Amino acid sequence: MPPSRRAANSLQSPRLASAEPGHGVTLADVALAAKVSLATASRVFSHPQLVREATAQRVHDAARRLSFRPNLLGAKLRAQQTRIIGVMLPTLDNAVFAECWRGIEESAMSAGYSLMLVTSNYEPARERERVEYLLRHRVDGMVLTVADASDSTVLDQLDREAVPYVLAYNQVAAQGTGSQRHSVSVDNRTSADEGVKALIAAGHRRIAVISGAFTASDRARQRFAGYEDAMRANGLPVLAPVNLPSHTASNADQIRRLMADGTAPTAFFCTNDLLAIGVISDLKRLGLRVPADVSVLGYDGIALGGLVEPPLATVVQPNADIGAQAIARLLRRLGSAGAPQLADAAASQALLLPHALRLGGTVGPPA
Repeated sequence: MPPSRRAANSLQSPRLASAEPGHGVTLADVALAAKVSLATASRVFSHPQLVREATAQRVHDAARRLSFRPNLLGAKLRAQQTRIIGVMLPTLDNAVFAECWRGIEESAMSAGYSLMLVTSNYEPARERERVEYLLRHRVDGMVLTVADASDSTVLDQLDREAVPYVLAYNQVAAQGTGSQRHSVSVDNRTSADEGVKALIAAGHRRIAVISGAFTASDRARQRFAGYEDAMRANGLPVLAPVNLPSHTASNADQIRRLMADGTAPTAFFCTNDLLAIGVISDLKRLGLRVPADVSVLGYDGIALGGLVEPPLATVVQPNADIGAQAIARLLRRLGSAGAPQLADAAASQALLLPHALRLGGTVGPPA
């Protein structure tokens, strides 16, 4: 038999249906094992809505038996779209971003998009490196949290190159020079103002702010501005912020020096929950009781805060929803068929989600 004839017959050979899993298995092998045409098997992975459920199940079962994974990236590149969304978050050490990632992942994957995640560690230079990495991998668009949305070379570059993106947590103006920058966040300044006013209502007059470096987080600066608003509105002294070297860990020496002062604060407002939990730990090591001696208010509303004793009082933002809404707006910008309809143009540009206060626990009246 001529070699070409033998090769042709081999494609029809039943033995391919029992090919050794994961070793050179092709879509043709899966189609043969599932007893469907190659075109039908291809549609199961590229356009599943066009295939009957029972047929699709046979193909998936055969693919699972043969350890076959479709080359989705190759198909997407042939269509001039990768259907990959790049995501850059500052860190996953802080649970607030892990909760945001959950919303991003669920929303993107339900719309048929894959994700590529990088972290910036709050460093502008690393932001540039990571965004360049995402661009080299031909992502269709990005969800980003940057150090400072008002002064970002990364965002300037993406704007120049017309790369669709949506900011998560960075709060940008709905109108004006930054109007092209789409964002999903809470109102950092207003929510912080309300949190500090709750401390004032509890009787506190000397309230200090604990924060990571302002240069690395525009959210921290906006929350400090909310603290200033609340203190000035009540005729109270605005104390200089305590900027810690890390955004996710307290500094025992700085807290010790602050509490040794004769005019030590009776309450702390921490610009994120992990800092608040660290401050509580440091205060307890100094022999101080929370909230009997000192009150502590956090910001984020991460689930971990509810597990400490006493439970952390905090300003709550909807972290998973921030991620989900950022994806929804990005899909809208990409013109994806699966994108939800948005109420109006402004909502797709700078969306502010509702916040809440969770009080009690670590907040009480001053000693």
